[in-house]
Amino acid sequence: MEERYLNAGRAAEELGVSLATLYAYVNRGMVRSEAVEGKRRNRRYRAEDVRRLKERKRRRRDPDGVVEDALHWGTPVLESGITLIEGGGLYYKGRNVVALAEERRIEEVAALVWTGDETVAPELFPSGPSGPSRRVLTVVESVAGLSPVEVWQVILPVAAAEDPAAYDLRPGAVTRTGARILRLMTDVVVGSSPQWVSGTLQRGWRPEDPGAAELLDTALVFCVDHELPVSTFAARCVASSEATPYAVVLAGLAALGGVKHGGEIELVEAFLREVEAAGDARAVISGRLRRGERIPGFGHSLYPEGDPRRRSASSHSRGLSRECRRGALRYRCGRDAAGDGRTSYCGLRAGDGGADSGVAPGRGRRALRPRQNCGLDRPRHRAVQERLPHTTQSQVHRRTTPPNT
Repeated sequence: MEERYLNAGRAAEELGVSLATLYAYVNRGMVRSEAVEGKRRNRRYRAEDVRRLKERKRRRRDPDGVVEDALHWGTPVLESGITLIEGGGLYYKGRNVVALAEERRIEEVAALVWTGDETVAPELFPSGPSGPSRRVLTVVESVAGLSPVEVWQVILPVAAAEDPAAYDLRPGAVTRTGARILRLMTDVVVGSSPQWVSGTLQRGWRPEDPGAAELLDTALVFCVDHELPVSTFAARCVASSEATPYAVVLAGLAALGGVKHGGEIELVEAFLREVEAAGDARAVISGRLRRGERIPGFGHSLYPEGDPRRRSASSHSRGLSRECRRGALRYRCGRDAAGDGRTSYCGLRAGDGGADSGVAPGRGRRALRPRQNCGLDRPRHRAVQERLPHTTQSQVHRRTTPPNT
């Protein structure tokens, strides 16, 4: 994990400046500092500020190198009005994601992200019977045994061919198509027609745990967006070609299946199974560290103080079955790196833990490069919205009923 603080000598050395210049940066608000506990005259400096300032200086000296590095956690290359990561917090449309997960269902958050107005959720996700066509159901039956993500990759082209509005790319039409895709994916995963997404998943995966729907809703809200992981970046590239929403989702699913992205979920699952078999998490972790092995899912570079979503997921698991609590514990892992792997929680087989992450094509020239030289394309985006003040609980409705009832 990267250092959070540097002493004055290290900070000045990183920036290639004198101590006097470092102090000038602090006075101008470019680098934050704070007193070291118990040592009034000593101060420490925020490493992220030092790295940001160092990167800014490098951009001025080597603009070509900045372009090359931009796809690998480098300088933000695209703007986004959806997600803001700031101060250790995560925000959708300026709204704190942890608060949204407490107060809103996935349908409402989808409406917020797509339209900016969560109140249109009942219109996008109307109540009443719905379900895939007989042709889609036949295809689903023919691929029994595949993982949910693989099933989606098979049925989405079939559903697109049957959807007369698939090529209607007006914003309102794309939003409605997105809602249809979300309900279709939910339907084929659990084999029942949805009323609302989390309730359908709970009935299909954990029928004996009614409270599991709330944890699933929380998990889905946490998966909505997270800057530009490779699946989102791939989907955004395909969307720019004016492909159908079905093709855009397929692109994201293809990237999600990669070993360096959604495939990380299986590493987390294996780690948790190892802990369960040993019955001693400390022994497993210390053994891995002693052997020079990493602990999968921890140490996300965007959250040096820990992912803000993990505690919320754990709190939602209180009062649920042991299997549900085990599923929630997966949120202690970094979401962008490892997903959450709710395999045991949902009753899925090993390897299916990325199913709910999928509910939210690489460039040809990279496919031709030697595989060992390929790094993960994970650009940053520049948020164009600000945090909004959190609405107090008395001003919002608690998430207790589906938005379409």
